[in-house]
Amino acid sequence: MIAADEGQGKSDATGSPAETAFARQELRLISALVVLLAIGLFLALPFVLSIGSVVFLPLVAGLMVTIILSPLADKLASWGLPNSLASILALLLMFAVLGLALTAVITPAISLYDRVPAMFAQVRDHFSDLRLAFAWVDQLNEQIAEMSGDKGNEVTLANPSMLEQLAFATPTVLLETLLTFLLAFFMIEARIRLRRRLLLDRAEVGSSLKAARALRDVQDRVAAYIITVGLINTGVGVVTALGAWALGLEAPIMWGGLAMLLNFVPYVGPLAMMVLLGLFGLGTADSVFVGMIPAAAYLALHTVEANVITPSILGARFTMNPVMILLALSYFGWIWGVVGALLSVPILLTLTALVDHLGRPNFIGFLFGEPLFGDHGPKLGVPDEIKT
Repeated sequence: MIAADEGQGKSDATGSPAETAFARQELRLISALVVLLAIGLFLALPFVLSIGSVVFLPLVAGLMVTIILSPLADKLASWGLPNSLASILALLLMFAVLGLALTAVITPAISLYDRVPAMFAQVRDHFSDLRLAFAWVDQLNEQIAEMSGDKGNEVTLANPSMLEQLAFATPTVLLETLLTFLLAFFMIEARIRLRRRLLLDRAEVGSSLKAARALRDVQDRVAAYIITVGLINTGVGVVTALGAWALGLEAPIMWGGLAMLLNFVPYVGPLAMMVLLGLFGLGTADSVFVGMIPAAAYLALHTVEANVITPSILGARFTMNPVMILLALSYFGWIWGVVGALLSVPILLTLTALVDHLGRPNFIGFLFGEPLFGDHGPKLGVPDEIKT
C-alpha cells in the first residue's frame, strides 16, 4: 500500500505523458505568438517613432545621455557636490566638449565656404577628363537609345532651397535639443531615487538582484564603451590633423575634428570622411593621383584603427556582430536620420546588456522545435547596490 501511494505521488508530480505533451504544445504556441508580436512590433515601430519624433527622439536621446553621464554625476556627487549641481555640471561638461569639437570643424569650414564653387569646378574638370577617356560608353548609350526609339518625357520637380529647408528644420531642432537637455537633466538628477525604487520595490529578492545587475551592467557597459571609443576617436582626429598638416591641406584642425566626429558612426562615418577628403583633394590638386592621396592615407589609418587598435583596446566585452551594427545603423538612421545613426550603437549596447540579463531568445533553435527561451540565465550574485 505504501509503495502504491509513493508511485501515485510520483505520477502526480511528474504528470502523465499526455499532459506533458499538451503543456509543451501550449508553451510553443505562446512562444510563437510572442515571436509574431515581436516581428509586428519591429516592423511597426519605425513609423510610430518617425511620426512622433518630436517626443520619442528627445526621450531616447535623453535616456542614452543619462546612461552615459550617470557615472560622472555619481563621481561629482561623491566629492561632496549636491546632486542637482553634479547633474547640471555633467551635462554642461558634455555640451562643452561637443561645442569645442563643433567649433573646431565649423569655424574653418566657414572660411573655406567662398572657395567651394572653385573647388567644385576643378572637380568637374577632373571628371570631364575621365569622361573623355570613356567617351565610347556614352556613344554606346546613345546608339542604344536611338535603336529603342523611346526618349521618354522628363519631369522636373521644384525642390525647396537649402535656406528654406534650414528655416523649416531649425525650430524642430531647437525644440528637440531643449527637450533632450531637460529630460536628461531630470533623469540624471532623479537617478538615485529611480535606482532605489527599481531595486527595493520588487516582491522577491531574486528580482531585485537581477534588476541591480542589469542596471549596473547597462550603465557600465554603455558608459565605458562611449568613453573608450571617444578616446580612440580623439586619437584618430589628432593623427588625421597631423597628416593633413603634413600633406599641406588647409584647416588641418577641421579635418581632425571631422575625423573624430564621423568615426562615432560605424562604417558610414569613415566612408563619408574618405569621400570628403577625396573631393577636397580633387578640388585643390592639379592631378587625380595627387588629389586622392589624402583619402588613401585616411583609408590606411582607418584600416589600422578598425582592425588592430580598436579590437585590442575594447576586447571581447564590447565585441558586437557587424551585421547587428549595420542593422541598427540603418534601422535608427532610417527613423531619425543622422541623430538616429549616432544613437544606434548605444541603443544596441543597451538592448544587448538587457537581453543578456533577461534571457536571450533562441530564434534559430525555435524553428527546429527547441524552446524559445532556454535555461541559460546569468548567475546571480549580490551586487554592490544591494550590499550598500
